[in-house]
Amino acid sequence: MPNKLQNDEHSNQIAPDLRIVHDSMLDGLGQLADYFGFSKLMGQLYGTLLLSDEPLSLDDMMERLDISKASVSLTMRSLERMGMVRQVWVRGSGGRRKYYEAETDFWQIFSNVLSGREMRDVERALSVMEENQERISSTIDSMSKDEQALAQLYLERISQIQALFQFAQLIMSSLLSQVDSIDVSDVSGVEFQ
Repeated sequence: MPNKLQNDEHSNQIAPDLRIVHDSMLDGLGQLADYFGFSKLMGQLYGTLLLSDEPLSLDDMMERLDISKASVSLTMRSLERMGMVRQVWVRGSGGRRKYYEAETDFWQIFSNVLSGREMRDVERALSVMEENQERISSTIDSMSKDEQALAQLYLERISQIQALFQFAQLIMSSLLSQVDSIDVSDVSGVEFQ
């Protein structure tokens, strides 16, 4: 059964409020993806799959978002690597078309992104800071007094930033170790003052 929300031949038959919500969600997920350093298209493709009641092919997504097949294919590979979408088999589809559906375990997505890109970025930053500290420490004795004072300032500031990144690494590691035991519904009713 075709998804009436996203099938162009049925788009005029759905409730206007559903169309507004659908378009708003795709726009919002695109903006959210952009905010976190991903492409807007990643958010929109994920949203297209998330709001679909059936798996979609690359051609389906290409038509619904009016974008090139190459863009869809490239972006879908990225989403697949991040664990946000998965390829599925569709009975009776025949041919060589690939079909996809969205991962709906949002904690799993959060965990995949956090343990992937974010942890790597923090580790890379810590590594660069450590290299810079070693470079300064190994050459500070050969510097003039003014240069030594500046080098000391660099070492202090690098140490401060390093402590912040180590704290962030600790928080992320703690969150990742708890992902399986977190129930989002436990926190959904929490009110902040």
